[in-house]
Amino acid sequence: MQDTEDMAAEAEFEEEEPSFSDSEDFVDDIDDEELLGDILRERPQEADGIDSVVVVDNVPQVGPERQEKLKNVIHKIFSKFGKITNEFYPEAEGKTKGYIFLEYASPNQALEAVKNADGYKLDKQHTFRVNVFTDFDKYMNISDEWEPPEKQPFKDFGNLRHWMEDPDCRDQYSVIYESGERTGIFSNDVKEPITVEERARWTETYVRWSPKGTYLATFHQRGIALWGGEKFKQIQRFSHQGVQLIDFSPCERYMVTFSPLMDTKDDPQAIIIWDVLTGQKKRGFHCESSAHWPIFKWSHDGKFFARMTQDTLSIYETPSMGLLDKKSLKINGIKDFSWSPGDNIIAFWVPEDKDIPARVTLMQLPSRHEIRVRNLFNVVDCKLHWQKQGDYLCVKVDRTPKGTQGVVTNFEIFRMREKQVPVDVVEMKESIIAFAWEPNGSKFAVLHGESPRINASFYHVKNNGKIELIKMFDKQQANSIFWSPQGQFLVLAGLRSMNGALAFVDTSDCTMMNIAEHYMASDVEWDPTGRYVVTSVSWWSHKVDNAFWLWTFQGRLLQKNNKDRFCQLLWRPRPPTLLSQEQIKLIKKDLKKYSKIFEQKDRLSQSKASKELVDKRREV
Repeated sequence: MQDTEDMAAEAEFEEEEPSFSDSEDFVDDIDDEELLGDILRERPQEADGIDSVVVVDNVPQVGPERQEKLKNVIHKIFSKFGKITNEFYPEAEGKTKGYIFLEYASPNQALEAVKNADGYKLDKQHTFRVNVFTDFDKYMNISDEWEPPEKQPFKDFGNLRHWMEDPDCRDQYSVIYESGERTGIFSNDVKEPITVEERARWTETYVRWSPKGTYLATFHQRGIALWGGEKFKQIQRFSHQGVQLIDFSPCERYMVTFSPLMDTKDDPQAIIIWDVLTGQKKRGFHCESSAHWPIFKWSHDGKFFARMTQDTLSIYETPSMGLLDKKSLKINGIKDFSWSPGDNIIAFWVPEDKDIPARVTLMQLPSRHEIRVRNLFNVVDCKLHWQKQGDYLCVKVDRTPKGTQGVVTNFEIFRMREKQVPVDVVEMKESIIAFAWEPNGSKFAVLHGESPRINASFYHVKNNGKIELIKMFDKQQANSIFWSPQGQFLVLAGLRSMNGALAFVDTSDCTMMNIAEHYMASDVEWDPTGRYVVTSVSWWSHKVDNAFWLWTFQGRLLQKNNKDRFCQLLWRPRPPTLLSQEQIKLIKKDLKKYSKIFEQKDRLSQSKASKELVDKRREV
């Protein structure tokens, strides 16, 4: 009975089975791409395999006896870019034909080989031309009719040296304030700053001037922007996601950017070197750490740049961005290096290794000729300090002499302009706080001792082979030395923890011109002429009393500029003078004649200012 009921229920719910057949007049209008697009995109392409092959031209033509050596050399050069799975050397009459085929494991590796090895100079007769095999089709199908390239419109950015034409010779400086929200460019004036340009959120972090003052660089999440000309128009953009640090070559032709976000194994992009004029990327590099920025240090003329890795010094040349002589220098244990600011000479030092003493080496480039090697014993550490014109090099050597406890410091002074580069030594038994060369002279200043007994000593490197102590000021509240860019004058400053004590010194007769204080000052910045100096309390280091004060080189306070959450002030650098030494001497000789004109101008501007003040008071 139950079974019968179940069967009746099933019959009740049973429906007619649908038909899945197409009707007779049905037209199938759905293509495979629409139906199976994602699967079809993964099917093997016809070019697969070929786009991993590169063709190398201008390879030496050699017989069987030299073939093995050639293959080893080629393999060594090209295996840097990836795994080579296949090599083919076509031959004719027992000799290689002068071109070869190399197959890589992936097309990306083949592209890397083309990018880096095209133009590689094997020897004087052979410079490689490298192409991806698939490019040959492209080159075969080029039209015979020449089409002239599209004319690019000329962008006129105006006079990029406009600020140098100021009739009153005012220098400019950039100021970041409101904790980074606002950036302003001001002309320096004795009475008060004159606003040139002011913008909100012009930069996301900080700004940098290029070495000759032509460009202002601003930082953004997506990269760097350069501004210049009379109205600070945008001149160039460089896309480098997450950029944090930049550096310029001294000639302003190249810019180096660093981002911790961009690096990949196959495509080095942590550091990128750019052409400033065209905006093109010249080369990318890997970077493990940016702790010692700049990673690349430039020669004074921008022709070479170098970086140091473990036991290696790599020197690159411009504009090719390739290694000088195609190989790095192997220097076991190299600790630090520095270019001369006046010549293409590199100084580097190597610590002691078992029985081999520490040494400082001076090397001429591009010849790599060692012009001076100085051996040093019981060395703990070395610091390299060049005088701004490259006339002298001071190597500060911290030593622990045998049989003694403490550290003794030697200043090894290399006289770069004299035959065989003689070296003088100044020894100090106290700990060294700061050292600084006079920028264009032969004096240097040293802060030494322990707080509160800090001494400031001034030395003169004489032509007779002696180094003379000119003066020592004792009990100084200072931890930094700031020389005027023109030399002679300096500021001894006790920054941050020393409450901003300031001492203005004239080193021609070693007189203390003035002693002052800018409480909690964090920075001291000289203007390019050496006439004015700015002290400031940055919001980045101290959250109250944020301001910048303007002083004369003698220590007379001219202005107190309180800016809300003031962060940074940077003077705009000046390009080198176009005047010859003779012309400068003539100007100095006729200085009294020019002084009268300037004094008259000053009196006029003062009387104008006082007239304005009187008028204002009358109005009130």
